[in-house]
Amino acid sequence: MWGRRRRGFGPSGSGAEELRARRREREAALRKARRQEQLVSKRLLREDTAAEEGGQDGAEIVPDPLSEDEVLELLRGVQRASEDRKRSLSRLRWALQNKETQQKFVRLDGSIRTLIGLFTSSLADMQMEAARCLHELSHSSDPAVAEACLPVTSYLLTYLSGHSVEFTELCLYTLGNLVVESEAVRKQLLPQGIIPVLASCIQSPHEAVLEGLGYVLSQLLQAKEAPTEIIPHTANAALLSLGALPALTSLLLDLASEIPQDAPEGLELLVCPVLRCLSNLLAEETDCEVQIQDERLLVALFLILQCFLQQHPFIVQECLWLLNNLTADKPFFCSTLLGLDLLPALLQLLPCSQMASVLVLTVLCNIAEKGPAYCQQLHQQPALPLLLPTLTLPNPEVVGQCLELLHLLFLHWPEAAADFVRQGGHRALEQHQSTPELQERARALLDMVGQPLGASTFSPCHATLSAFS
Repeated sequence: MWGRRRRGFGPSGSGAEELRARRREREAALRKARRQEQLVSKRLLREDTAAEEGGQDGAEIVPDPLSEDEVLELLRGVQRASEDRKRSLSRLRWALQNKETQQKFVRLDGSIRTLIGLFTSSLADMQMEAARCLHELSHSSDPAVAEACLPVTSYLLTYLSGHSVEFTELCLYTLGNLVVESEAVRKQLLPQGIIPVLASCIQSPHEAVLEGLGYVLSQLLQAKEAPTEIIPHTANAALLSLGALPALTSLLLDLASEIPQDAPEGLELLVCPVLRCLSNLLAEETDCEVQIQDERLLVALFLILQCFLQQHPFIVQECLWLLNNLTADKPFFCSTLLGLDLLPALLQLLPCSQMASVLVLTVLCNIAEKGPAYCQQLHQQPALPLLLPTLTLPNPEVVGQCLELLHLLFLHWPEAAADFVRQGGHRALEQHQSTPELQERARALLDMVGQPLGASTFSPCHATLSAFS
């Protein structure tokens, strides 16, 4: 497991280990829940208004809830065409930081319509302040508030093509927040053309816009209905044709180059959407990885891995998914990984967790599939001594992936099979002959290592090939 284990005092005796095991399971479940909550958490772009509203030392102060009459008075102040309208709008924005006030506001007749009118006005200062009010509403945890904002979605999409970076960024994060909270919002945005509009944002030269774009895409792709209703609309071909891969790659390179030694909390929530969007685009059945044949991308990935390994291990999984997609087909990134001597750093991730182990072994399989020259380098690094402990793990999924890798190594580079036997690896294989989901592959590998060195790349062993097909 990633992270540090805390020592403590607990019960002893026959039931002590069972209690500790249950506690570990609960802690693991909580960690997973916190990780998932981070991935779908909302973002809030807010000016430093603490000083003007009475805060000290930058401390965030949530306003007290307003009564219905007070909320109505604020709305009327915003509706009146007077010199105090902007001040009323600013006061409304501050008041909408309170959840109860949000709920009271959206229940008032004409409240959202009034904000939309100002949001679409020709007065830039009023437009921005109305956008901030809508952004505060989008941050609500109440789905009813998000659904009250349904009439504004088409205008948010329209203004993504605006000239103000700050305004575009605000619209993107407001959309992303609404997407998280409400399936109704997502269903409305798809026919309104959110995907083509987001695709146009890829051409923006501004990093803030690209970061906001990554956030919206990430939230869309994590929706429960994404596989059947959102992904078919994503028009990845259009995204690719507009240069999505080079733009996201450039953004990731910039992020990696600017990560300080002690990364600030929250940076992982910026890195994650970029990693995930790149991975999803690379999963397309195209030659899209040709667009990003840049060895700096691998260096950036391993810098991010090193930075977030201890505190935010879910980022490691995202990096390994991307690395898997990069190495799956074309040999460029496989050669680069070996040429830059990044294999030792990759192998060090093997014991981190079950998912990390499976992904690391899958990347190694991608490399080994490229043929004898790659398997020779894997053997020379050497990888075998680190694979042997993996074979003794009690997890069938991890062991099964390790067997797949050994099969490829032995098939393309017979010297690896001989070395495996000299290191006692065949004894580890024998232990899995009685494991139902592993026994066929384990026996096939035992057949392979039992053949004399130099036998025609084990071609006579048809059982071996069928076991791994």
